[in-house]
Amino acid sequence: MMTVLTPEFNSNTVQNNRLLAAILIAAAVHCLLLLIRFAPPEAPKSNQSIDISLSYSASKQAPKQAQFLGSENQLASSDNTPQPRANPKPESSASQQKPSTSNKKIISQPESAAQITKSPDSASIENRPLLSADILQQQISQIGERYRVSQPSAQDSKIKFANAVSTHKYLAAQYVKDWEDKVERTGNLNYPEAARKLGESQTLTMDVGINPDGSIYSMRIVKSSGNPDLDEAAKRIVKMSAPFAELPAELLQEVNVLVITRVWKFSDETGMTTR
Repeated sequence: MMTVLTPEFNSNTVQNNRLLAAILIAAAVHCLLLLIRFAPPEAPKSNQSIDISLSYSASKQAPKQAQFLGSENQLASSDNTPQPRANPKPESSASQQKPSTSNKKIISQPESAAQITKSPDSASIENRPLLSADILQQQISQIGERYRVSQPSAQDSKIKFANAVSTHKYLAAQYVKDWEDKVERTGNLNYPEAARKLGESQTLTMDVGINPDGSIYSMRIVKSSGNPDLDEAAKRIVKMSAPFAELPAELLQEVNVLVITRVWKFSDETGMTTR
């Protein structure tokens, strides 16, 4: 018996074949796409450079709390416990009002506590006066002056008191006696009014230095009488008595200036005397 294919059977067979071919083609394309690896597109390269400058804040105190500038998922310890994010310190009003004059990106970096905290001696170091050339020169001059005073010159070493003369002590004693006589005469002829008003005897001690020519080298009140007017009167008497006799040539071999120390006594009964 022969099988006869109808037109309906032929059309179904062709459609099935087409469907199967489409499925096979789709499966092949799908497998091909899976085998192909797509590379991500590269970012375009930019030749522009970004200037970044660091500015250090002028804060005088260390921050009380650290500011977390990272993401919220930042962990502070190994136990995976998230730390609370600190509120950032608001900027000062001066920095908010001041407009930016540069297009540069500025990253502020707070100073560390070690840099901000000053040592206890920093205030005393800042208050110390700075050395200048004038101050240094003045200190050098003062040191030199003290050295010159402590190291007497050859001439100063020959300034002696009358009682310190050794080789020509007799000449020195005679000169002092003549000096006393002249001063007492002048003092009694010009008795000071300050001594009269006291009504009682007053004493003072004075050093008088005599140059080789008899002029006055120095005068110094060693012990005051307690009355400044009487002390000045004694100095005036010495000035009125000058010049004195020249120092003997033999005495000049030992001294250049002879210093005479005497106690002056002012009394209404005996007048002015020196001893």
